[in-house]
Amino acid sequence: MSAAPPAQPQAAEASSADRRLGLSLLVIATTQLMLVLDDGIANIALPSIQADLDMPAASLLWVINAYVLVFGALLLFGGRVGDLFGRRRVLRIGLVLFVAASLLGGLAPNGTLLIAARALQGVGAALAAPNALALIATTFPAGKPRNSAMAVYGAMSAVGIIGGLLLGGALTGLLDWRWVFFVNVPVGLAVLAGTGTLPEGGRGRGRLDTPGAVTGTGAMVALVYGLARAGEHGWTDGLTLAAFAAAAVLLAVFLMLQSRTTGPLLPLSLFADRNRAGAYATVLFIGAGLMGSFYLLALFLQQVLQYGALKTGVASLPFAAGIILASGMASKLVERLAPRVLAAPGLLLAAAGMAWLSRLDVDPSYAVDIMPALFLTSFGLGLAFVPLTLTAVHRVAEDRAGVASALVNMAQQIGAALGLAVLTTVSTTAAAAQLPEATRVLQQGQAGGDVDAVARAGEALAHGYTSGFLAGAGLLLAAAVLVAATVTTRGTQRAAPATGESQTATA
Repeated sequence: MSAAPPAQPQAAEASSADRRLGLSLLVIATTQLMLVLDDGIANIALPSIQADLDMPAASLLWVINAYVLVFGALLLFGGRVGDLFGRRRVLRIGLVLFVAASLLGGLAPNGTLLIAARALQGVGAALAAPNALALIATTFPAGKPRNSAMAVYGAMSAVGIIGGLLLGGALTGLLDWRWVFFVNVPVGLAVLAGTGTLPEGGRGRGRLDTPGAVTGTGAMVALVYGLARAGEHGWTDGLTLAAFAAAAVLLAVFLMLQSRTTGPLLPLSLFADRNRAGAYATVLFIGAGLMGSFYLLALFLQQVLQYGALKTGVASLPFAAGIILASGMASKLVERLAPRVLAAPGLLLAAAGMAWLSRLDVDPSYAVDIMPALFLTSFGLGLAFVPLTLTAVHRVAEDRAGVASALVNMAQQIGAALGLAVLTTVSTTAAAAQLPEATRVLQQGQAGGDVDAVARAGEALAHGYTSGFLAGAGLLLAAAVLVAATVTTRGTQRAAPATGESQTATA
């Protein structure tokens, strides 16, 4: 008689593997949450920072822009470094830099050192973010595990934006503005300790493309700076136009170098497939809609409806709820439906939500007019994000997963900057057409108790923000058309067969 092999050791091994994957996801998700949180957590603290450090208004803006600019510009570099020298190692270096910069920022005695600390945070984030996403693509098996992990990763973007507003308001109000930076220290150290659960990944052959890194990073710095300045000074500003011109020249040189080198920073073959290229382009629109709509709504709630910072954060919670719910649904539906079957309707829903917000007046009902529209917008964005991100990183060679992931992050960051610049310009122009310098009139009216001035300014600002929402709806409608035309694969995100050949969507 031959005894059947015991199943218990196999079950224990499977349980251990599941537990390790769960811990890996916790580390990656917390990393993403912390990095996105710092996109906006300092916004609420800016008045306190300005008063404490005696910073001029022009310098104050760079407390935000320094992080966004460096983060976006170095993402390609961070992804490629992870591919060459090990993703876990580069993720750890990024976390160490981020934690050290957060501590430095919290201790900063003046504005110059604070801005420098924010730039160093951006370096750390650029090293950590693409490698965290790449570790999802290379650690989690195709099918349900990877889909679920991507859903959690996507949800962290919305939670980070809302959490930044809530946490920034609470820490600044209850403790001190320095705690918006100090809070990263214990969280970052805990994540750093948890990285032992992650595989190393990467360590590909080749060398770093230094000329490509210089020109590519320069192009991204110029582009993101131009977008940030356009939102503040207008699209015809001389320095804005100079930044865009520099970005165009550097980008042309970068692409020429990438087409000729044997170990490019950005393998152009990643764009050879229409599905992957379309996914990257559409993620840019999602980033624009995500950040642009949330930014305008936060201003509408605070300036038109006179909500405080904490109340604004609480009122924005449906935004996070919509993305979390949609991401969870999308992670299951991608196993049965092609990417554009989810993404195109999702973007149409998001566009409908933005169009709904464009109909707000100066005295809307939160429960009837704002909350459902906000939920619809974020639900649609969440429904589109998961299948497009999976498409963008699917079937990428192991030694290019970091770069492919960096492109997803870069599309989000540039999209966010683009959304802020475009929608802010539209809203400011529309408000000024009704009442020049409406924001200043509102502030003076509030300070002097001039009810009529506050009412006139509120009407002008409401018109401006709703015009911005309408422009955002147009952007998302264009994104729906784009994804329907380019992401044409009929493949689904099913589990790979035993042979190891992936059955996921063609990218």
